[in-house]
Amino acid sequence: MQKVKRIMSEIRKFFSKRRSVRASKMLSDPIDKNDLNTIINAGLRVPDHGALSPWKLKVIQGAALKKIDEEVILSEFIKNKPDSQKSVQDIESKRLQRAGAVIVVISTPVNHPKIPFWEMQLSSGAVCMNLLSCAQSMGYAAQWLTEWYAYNDKMLNYLGGVVDRDKVSGFIYIGHKLEETNERKRPNLSDIVTFL
Repeated sequence: MQKVKRIMSEIRKFFSKRRSVRASKMLSDPIDKNDLNTIINAGLRVPDHGALSPWKLKVIQGAALKKIDEEVILSEFIKNKPDSQKSVQDIESKRLQRAGAVIVVISTPVNHPKIPFWEMQLSSGAVCMNLLSCAQSMGYAAQWLTEWYAYNDKMLNYLGGVVDRDKVSGFIYIGHKLEETNERKRPNLSDIVTFL
Protein backbone atom coordinates (compact mmCIF):
# COMPACT_ATOMS: atom_id res chain seq x y z
CA MET A 1 0.00 0.00 0.00
CA GLN A 2 2.88 2.38 0.79
CA LYS A 3 4.38 1.67 -2.63
CA VAL A 4 1.09 2.56 -4.34
CA LYS A 5 0.83 5.82 -2.35
CA ARG A 6 4.40 6.72 -3.27
CA ILE A 7 3.74 6.06 -6.97
CA MET A 8 0.52 8.11 -6.88
CA SER A 9 2.38 10.93 -5.17
CA GLU A 10 5.05 10.86 -7.91
CA ILE A 11 2.37 10.96 -10.61
CA ARG A 12 0.69 13.97 -8.99
CA LYS A 13 4.05 15.67 -8.63
CA PHE A 14 4.91 15.01 -12.28
CA PHE A 15 1.69 16.54 -13.59
CA SER A 16 1.83 19.51 -11.22
CA LYS A 17 5.36 20.31 -12.45
CA ARG A 18 5.16 19.08 -16.07
CA ARG A 19 7.02 21.40 -18.40
CA SER A 20 7.90 21.19 -22.09
CA VAL A 21 11.45 21.63 -23.33
CA ARG A 22 11.75 23.83 -26.40
CA ALA A 23 12.89 21.96 -29.52
CA SER A 24 15.73 24.45 -29.88
CA LYS A 25 17.02 23.36 -26.45
CA MET A 26 17.11 19.61 -27.17
CA LEU A 27 19.90 17.24 -28.09
CA SER A 28 18.98 15.33 -31.22
CA ASP A 29 20.57 11.97 -30.39
CA PRO A 30 18.42 9.00 -31.48
CA ILE A 31 15.55 7.86 -29.25
CA ASP A 32 15.65 4.28 -27.97
CA LYS A 33 13.32 2.10 -30.08
CA ASN A 34 11.71 0.43 -27.04
CA ASP A 35 11.12 3.81 -25.41
CA LEU A 36 9.57 5.11 -28.62
CA ASN A 37 7.20 2.13 -28.73
CA THR A 38 6.24 2.74 -25.09
CA ILE A 39 5.52 6.40 -25.87
CA ILE A 40 3.41 5.52 -28.92
CA ASN A 41 1.40 2.89 -27.06
CA ALA A 42 0.69 5.36 -24.25
CA GLY A 43 -0.23 7.99 -26.81
CA LEU A 44 -3.04 5.88 -28.21
CA ARG A 45 -4.76 5.32 -24.86
CA VAL A 46 -7.12 8.27 -25.16
CA PRO A 47 -10.87 8.89 -25.08
CA ASP A 48 -12.19 7.87 -28.49
CA HIS A 49 -15.99 7.99 -28.74
CA GLY A 50 -17.08 5.09 -30.95
CA ALA A 51 -13.58 3.57 -31.01
CA LEU A 52 -13.04 5.17 -34.43
CA SER A 53 -9.29 5.83 -34.08
CA PRO A 54 -9.73 9.13 -35.95
CA TRP A 55 -6.00 9.85 -36.08
CA LYS A 56 -2.82 8.57 -37.68
CA LEU A 57 0.74 8.80 -36.40
CA LYS A 58 3.84 9.27 -38.54
CA VAL A 59 7.16 8.70 -36.78
CA ILE A 60 10.04 10.62 -38.34
CA GLN A 61 13.58 9.73 -37.31
CA GLY A 62 17.07 9.20 -38.65
CA ALA A 63 17.70 10.30 -42.24
CA ALA A 64 13.99 11.05 -42.76
CA LEU A 65 14.29 14.11 -40.50
CA LYS A 66 16.80 15.72 -42.85
CA LYS A 67 14.97 14.58 -45.98
CA ILE A 68 11.66 16.16 -44.94
CA ASP A 69 13.42 19.30 -43.72
CA GLU A 70 15.02 19.81 -47.11
CA GLU A 71 12.44 18.40 -49.53
CA VAL A 72 9.29 19.72 -47.88
CA ILE A 73 9.88 22.37 -45.23
CA LEU A 74 12.73 24.29 -46.88
CA SER A 75 11.34 24.01 -50.41
CA GLU A 76 7.89 25.24 -49.30
CA PHE A 77 9.42 28.04 -47.27
CA ILE A 78 11.49 29.28 -50.25
CA LYS A 79 8.48 28.95 -52.55
CA ASN A 80 6.43 31.20 -50.25
CA LYS A 81 9.31 33.55 -49.28
CA PRO A 82 11.79 33.54 -52.18
CA ASP A 83 13.47 36.73 -50.97
CA SER A 84 14.13 35.45 -47.45
CA GLN A 85 17.64 35.74 -46.04
CA LYS A 86 20.01 32.78 -46.19
CA SER A 87 20.25 32.75 -42.38
CA VAL A 88 16.48 32.30 -42.13
CA GLN A 89 16.52 29.56 -44.77
CA ASP A 90 19.22 27.78 -42.76
CA ILE A 91 16.87 27.68 -39.76
CA GLU A 92 14.03 26.29 -41.88
CA SER A 93 16.33 23.62 -43.35
CA LYS A 94 16.83 22.06 -39.90
CA ARG A 95 13.41 22.27 -38.25
CA LEU A 96 12.81 18.55 -37.63
CA GLN A 97 16.48 17.80 -37.01
CA ARG A 98 16.27 19.58 -33.66
CA ALA A 99 14.89 16.31 -32.22
CA GLY A 100 15.90 12.67 -32.11
CA ALA A 101 12.40 11.73 -33.29
CA VAL A 102 9.27 13.62 -34.28
CA ILE A 103 5.85 12.01 -34.04
CA VAL A 104 3.28 13.70 -36.24
CA VAL A 105 -0.33 13.28 -35.15
CA ILE A 106 -2.82 13.72 -37.96
CA SER A 107 -6.51 14.16 -37.24
CA THR A 108 -8.39 11.93 -39.71
CA PRO A 109 -12.08 12.31 -38.89
CA VAL A 110 -14.62 10.05 -40.55
CA ASN A 111 -18.28 10.56 -41.33
CA HIS A 112 -20.40 9.14 -38.53
CA PRO A 113 -24.14 9.50 -37.93
CA LYS A 114 -23.75 10.28 -34.20
CA ILE A 115 -20.20 11.42 -33.51
CA PRO A 116 -19.24 14.94 -34.63
CA PHE A 117 -15.90 15.82 -36.21
CA TRP A 118 -15.14 18.05 -33.22
CA GLU A 119 -15.04 15.07 -30.85
CA MET A 120 -12.72 13.22 -33.20
CA GLN A 121 -10.43 16.25 -33.40
CA LEU A 122 -10.39 16.52 -29.61
CA SER A 123 -9.37 12.86 -29.44
CA SER A 124 -6.47 13.61 -31.78
CA GLY A 125 -5.36 16.42 -29.47
CA ALA A 126 -5.53 13.99 -26.56
CA VAL A 127 -3.12 11.69 -28.46
CA CYS A 128 -0.67 14.62 -28.70
CA MET A 129 -0.89 15.29 -24.97
CA ASN A 130 -0.45 11.62 -24.05
CA LEU A 131 2.62 11.32 -26.29
CA LEU A 132 4.08 14.47 -24.79
CA SER A 133 3.40 13.48 -21.18
CA CYS A 134 4.70 9.94 -21.60
CA ALA A 135 7.94 11.11 -23.25
CA GLN A 136 8.48 13.66 -20.49
CA SER A 137 7.71 11.14 -17.74
CA MET A 138 10.50 8.97 -19.15
CA GLY A 139 12.98 11.82 -18.78
CA TYR A 140 13.04 12.94 -22.41
CA ALA A 141 12.87 16.53 -23.56
CA ALA A 142 9.64 16.95 -25.51
CA GLN A 143 7.55 19.70 -27.08
CA TRP A 144 4.22 19.76 -28.93
CA LEU A 145 4.52 22.17 -31.86
CA THR A 146 2.35 23.34 -34.71
CA GLU A 147 4.59 25.63 -36.68
CA TRP A 148 3.70 26.98 -40.12
CA TYR A 149 4.33 23.66 -41.87
CA ALA A 150 1.57 22.02 -39.81
CA TYR A 151 -0.81 24.03 -42.01
CA ASN A 152 0.96 23.38 -45.29
CA ASP A 153 -0.85 21.23 -47.87
CA LYS A 154 2.35 19.75 -49.31
CA MET A 155 3.40 18.60 -45.82
CA LEU A 156 -0.02 17.12 -45.11
CA ASN A 157 -0.04 15.33 -48.44
CA TYR A 158 3.54 14.07 -47.94
CA LEU A 159 2.51 12.58 -44.60
CA GLY A 160 -0.45 10.78 -46.19
CA GLY A 161 -3.17 13.15 -45.03
CA VAL A 162 -6.13 14.19 -47.16
CA VAL A 163 -6.17 17.93 -47.89
CA ASP A 164 -9.50 19.60 -46.98
CA ARG A 165 -10.35 16.83 -44.52
CA ASP A 166 -7.37 15.94 -42.35
CA LYS A 167 -5.30 18.29 -40.21
CA VAL A 168 -1.97 18.03 -38.44
CA SER A 169 -2.80 18.16 -34.74
CA GLY A 170 0.83 18.46 -33.79
CA PHE A 171 4.46 17.61 -34.23
CA ILE A 172 5.69 15.99 -31.02
CA TYR A 173 9.43 16.65 -30.83
CA ILE A 174 11.32 14.19 -28.63
CA GLY A 175 14.97 14.64 -27.76
CA HIS A 176 17.41 14.58 -24.89
CA LYS A 177 17.66 17.26 -22.22
CA LEU A 178 20.49 19.75 -22.29
CA GLU A 179 19.38 21.12 -18.92
CA GLU A 180 16.38 21.21 -16.62
CA THR A 181 13.72 23.74 -17.59
CA ASN A 182 12.67 26.79 -15.63
CA GLU A 183 9.07 27.33 -14.62
CA ARG A 184 7.06 29.72 -16.77
CA LYS A 185 4.16 31.97 -15.94
CA ARG A 186 0.95 30.03 -15.38
CA PRO A 187 -2.63 31.34 -15.29
CA ASN A 188 -4.18 32.45 -12.04
CA LEU A 189 -6.83 29.83 -11.22
CA SER A 190 -9.31 32.44 -10.01
CA ASP A 191 -9.21 34.05 -13.47
CA ILE A 192 -10.17 30.91 -15.37
CA VAL A 193 -11.89 28.48 -12.97
CA THR A 194 -15.44 28.83 -11.66
CA PHE A 195 -16.98 26.33 -9.23
CA LEU A 196 -20.74 26.00 -9.67
